[in-house]
Amino acid sequence: MDQSIERKILDLLDSHRIMTLATLRPDGWPQATTVGYAHDGMTLYFVCDRDSQKVANIAQNDRVSLTIDHDTSDMADIVGLSMAAHASPVNDHNEAEKALRMFGFNWPEQAMPEEALPSSEEIQVYRVTPTLISVLDYSKGFGHTDLVSY
Repeated sequence: MDQSIERKILDLLDSHRIMTLATLRPDGWPQATTVGYAHDGMTLYFVCDRDSQKVANIAQNDRVSLTIDHDTSDMADIVGLSMAAHASPVNDHNEAEKALRMFGFNWPEQAMPEEALPSSEEIQVYRVTPTLISVLDYSKGFGHTDLVSY
């Protein structure tokens, strides 16, 4: 991967807190939801309730799509990420606890005291591994996208 594109992706991941995650429902309809995320390099993590529709959807089909961006009043300022990825539950206790702590590392002003963090037994932590990343940057022209296979 080109180092300048990789740096741009990591900068965008560092500068945002939420993503829109699309999963596939059992009835065939896509379902998009907003979730908070943390990341370790290109690997993203999100947390959800074990009884959520996302958990059921991902259990049926681990392919997800996601976007990370922000609202802007000037179309030429659109910059963001779109990814095709695979989501998998984190079943390793140590990795799950590490992922939960990363939320506080990325956004210290929102960090919860460690004793107040939900345990990995109460919630489900997911690892999101991208396969294709679209880097949107309309400052380079309307609809400009750099595609990166990962």
